Amino acid sequence: MPKNKIQEWRKKLLISRSELARKTGLSVVTIARVEKGEPCRLDTQKKILMALGIDIKDKNKVFLDD
Repeated sequence: MPKNKIQEWRKKLLISRSELARKTGLSVVTIARVEKGEPCRLDTQKKILMALGIDIKDKNKVFLDD
């Protein structure tokens, strides 16, 4: 089970992985890995949250184990 809800949020916003990758400056492979629940740096989390329009203080709504 993924340790985050990135894919769920991304789909709610009708954003593809490539679009999210473009908005964050990360690769599509990185987005896919993070969506699968693989660990990532805090900087990566911040970029994803900002691209999804989620306030940093609400990161626990997306990244569940942090």
